[in-house]
Amino acid sequence: MPNEEVFVPYGPTHWAALGVCVLGAVVVVMLGRRLRDSRAEVIFSRAFASVLTTYAVAMLVYRCVPGNFDVHISLPVHLSDLAWMVAVIALWTRALWAMALTYYWGLTLNPQAILTPALDSPDFPHIDFIDLWVQHLLVLWAALHLMWGRGGRVDWRSYHLAMVVTVTWAVVVFGLNSWLGTNYGFLNGKPKHPSILDLFGPWPGYVLVELLIIAVVWALITWPWTIRRPSTAKTRVDAAG
Repeated sequence: MPNEEVFVPYGPTHWAALGVCVLGAVVVVMLGRRLRDSRAEVIFSRAFASVLTTYAVAMLVYRCVPGNFDVHISLPVHLSDLAWMVAVIALWTRALWAMALTYYWGLTLNPQAILTPALDSPDFPHIDFIDLWVQHLLVLWAALHLMWGRGGRVDWRSYHLAMVVTVTWAVVVFGLNSWLGTNYGFLNGKPKHPSILDLFGPWPGYVLVELLIIAVVWALITWPWTIRRPSTAKTRVDAAG
């Protein structure tokens, strides 16, 4: 691919993609608020789910066809694969468990690929560039739409669910990596390129540090949703007294 430029983190295309990210985030939140609790909002959310499903399945098929398949990257066991699946369920059904997982994964782990992309491939418009950005942006927008557009909420049960599911995924994928010689989720070794994991020490210590940070960050983004606000009626009574 001598005529194709290599993707450069925080180069022109990266900044352009980040700009699209911010613009799309504003649009889905504002649209969700305007359409909230209406039939049009249901139609929009299900259309969103359909677009995400169509795109993600198409890319999954592309990665698995002969000539493209690579056991190290093509299996749908990345956390980002689970993230788009639960985002689709949340958008289509408003299931609380799916909305919770989309919130935690979509707003914390998913953006890591946006802010520090591990993309050893040609730049836009190469298919690998499009694959990484479109899927991760759609999941992020889904999380924002569900929580700040449609008015979703999480609580401590949501937090516990997300922790249990995430740890279970890590244990299963660690075993799969050990069996196949792969490194999905960077659970069995650090990535070859520089990453934030370099700050957390050698393996396996950095995995435990990462899990601890996730637990703390998720607790912090759960707490604001659990604060009880006095009801309007009670406030009025207190004011009259």
